[in-house]
Amino acid sequence: MNWYLAKLVYRFTCGSGLHQPQFNEQLRLVAAEDALHAFHKARLIGERETVSLVENGLPIKWKFIDVTELFPVNKSIDGAEVWSCTSEDADAELYIRNTKLKADNLLQQGIHELNS
Repeated sequence: MNWYLAKLVYRFTCGSGLHQPQFNEQLRLVAAEDALHAFHKARLIGERETVSLVENGLPIKWKFIDVTELFPVNKSIDGAEVWSCTSEDADAELYIRNTKLKADNLLQQGIHELNS
C-alpha cells in the first residue's frame, strides 16, 4: 500500500449564493495501491463530504468539484485533512472548468502510469 497527498476542491455556497463564489481546497492523505486508485479514492472521499445544511436559518452547501493534484508521500493517517484553503473567484464557471481540467489531466497521468 502506498500513500498519496490529494488536493480536493469544493465550492462553498451560503444562503441564495448571490455572493462572490467561494472555493475550498484541501490536501488529504490517501492510501492506495497506485496513483490511479488514489485518484478514485480521493474522489469518493470528496463526494461523501458534499453536504447541504441549514445554519442560523441560512442554507449552506459544500459541493465537491474534483481532485486536482496527487503526490506520493510517506505513511500517515488515511483520509486526514492536512491543508485547506478557501478562496473567492469572480468567475465560478471558469474556476470549476479549470478544476475539472486539472482532474482530467491527473486521471490521464494515472492511466499512463498503469500502462507504463
